[in-house]
Amino acid sequence: MLKNKTAFTMIEAIMVIVVMGIIAAVAIPRLENDSLQEASDQILSDIRYTQHLALTDDVTNPNNANWQTAFWGINFGTCTGGRPSYSITSDKNYDGASVVGEAAIDQLSGNPIFGNGVACEDSATSQRSFIGDKYGITGLIFAGSCNATTLVGFDRLGRLHVGYTGANNDYATYATALPCTITFTRNDGASFIIQINPETGYAFRTDQPDM
Repeated sequence: MLKNKTAFTMIEAIMVIVVMGIIAAVAIPRLENDSLQEASDQILSDIRYTQHLALTDDVTNPNNANWQTAFWGINFGTCTGGRPSYSITSDKNYDGASVVGEAAIDQLSGNPIFGNGVACEDSATSQRSFIGDKYGITGLIFAGSCNATTLVGFDRLGRLHVGYTGANNDYATYATALPCTITFTRNDGASFIIQINPETGYAFRTDQPDM
């Protein structure tokens, strides 16, 4: 009886290992897909947050020819480790430089959303800024109206603007008639594309247009 019981237990153990292997083989790709979805969800959320700030903070100032440089925008760049990040800022003093004191605040952590040009491990900055470290994003490709810039912003009507950092005319408009598309690629080659429409500023993942 003891021998039979021991043999039966070993068979059970082998079966458990086999089943766990099958589950792992199925679950790992799912986890990777979930991570990609989480990355796109966060980036979309912060693009929409940027537009929300523009809608609620009217920076119009006809007395200063550079006022349009103060549009709220999201600028994709890298932290000092060379990995992708982004900052959400409004150039309030019209000097053409984005600094942490002009950054939007992450409502969850209370820290500024400012990942460009700072240490990738900077604990004083919202960790959501560091998409390279957080999600394994390694490359970004800009196309459409933003093919020559990494900064996209919005005016008080929520319209998409590009190329406005050099604004020097009280009445000029930097609104674009073309959508901006950004392709984000992860270290395993998986990718997704986010599109921002011009007139409405609506942002969405191209393979999930209704989300």
